[in-house]
Amino acid sequence: MSFEGRQVKEIGERIDELADLLTASGHLTDPRWREALHAVPRHLFAPPVAWVGSADGPDRRVDRADDEVAWLDAVYSDTPIVTQLDDGNTPLEKGGDNYTSSLSAPGIVIVFLELLQVWRYHRVLEIGTGTGWTAALLSARVGAENVTTIEVDEQVSAQAAGNLRKSGYRPALICADGARGRPEAAPYDRVHVTCGVREVPYQWVEQTRPGGRVVFPWMPGFAFGHQACLTVTGSGEAVGRFPGNAGYMMLRSQRFDRYAPPAEGGEKESTTRLDPRTVAWDSYGCDVAIAGMLPGVTSVEEETGDGSFRLHLRDPGGSWAVVHHERDRDEYPVRQAGERGLWDETEAAYLRWVSWGRPDRDRFGLTVTSEGQRVWLDSPSNVL
Repeated sequence: MSFEGRQVKEIGERIDELADLLTASGHLTDPRWREALHAVPRHLFAPPVAWVGSADGPDRRVDRADDEVAWLDAVYSDTPIVTQLDDGNTPLEKGGDNYTSSLSAPGIVIVFLELLQVWRYHRVLEIGTGTGWTAALLSARVGAENVTTIEVDEQVSAQAAGNLRKSGYRPALICADGARGRPEAAPYDRVHVTCGVREVPYQWVEQTRPGGRVVFPWMPGFAFGHQACLTVTGSGEAVGRFPGNAGYMMLRSQRFDRYAPPAEGGEKESTTRLDPRTVAWDSYGCDVAIAGMLPGVTSVEEETGDGSFRLHLRDPGGSWAVVHHERDRDEYPVRQAGERGLWDETEAAYLRWVSWGRPDRDRFGLTVTSEGQRVWLDSPSNVL
């Protein structure tokens, strides 16, 4: 057998092992996506020098030229691979912690693709081309002529174009701001978003036909992110729920700084009996409820290493709060400043959620209209 034959067989085996892993974990349920994984080998979209996430330590560097087996092991694991740092201003080989583009982990990729429920010949708009892997997977399912993928970063877009050429798939690749969609190719049957979204651009809804789906990572800024799957109605709204977790890099136009700024005077000090860890760690239902009641408020959790904990809160208008949990205290110190008392509002929102019976995430949903978005509990008519 030739080297090429052995290599093809090895890649096929690796893809099967990855697909088996995703099936066992519940991420992969549709055998047609297993076929797509074979049609679009992931290694065609991975950089030769890759920074790979690790559950038990810092990211590690793998270099195809130094150890191709280790590189392939990383590529065909259920792990994200960093493909850009600092918007391209830091060479990937150098490393760093400001990740601005990646080859997402196969598990979450397949979850979102299955949420789309694509059918043959569906017209799909993808926001965030990245490496091009998901655009190629979609092309394998619906035909490349039916896929439009938009990437805002010129460097990333150029790399994706090269990757897609190697794969043999040629979807329409546009370098532009994906928040605007692409109206000239509308209507779409599906919108697939590969970056975190705080506020859903209404253009995605109005460019999708009634009954079409818009699937994206909803990352409002408070706590973790959530998978969102919305269906467009006949009246031009999109309505849906949050099936699970999602953590993605943000849509470039919606990036934000989560950390409360340094104190600059005018701050108020108080105490609270509510442990800030309870608010931060209670449940995903709590996270959605607070994000819905306090839109625009962001949070950061800080564990100090000495057993204490800080919860940072901030809003776009500059208000901020820091709540400090310390051991062996009956009450915890609160510092807040600005027009809003952010901790007071967050504490009230948490206790309101508790008074509802602590509903979990599957009872919440999101509606997007031309006037904005709103979170609801149990029914779209019950807006928070």
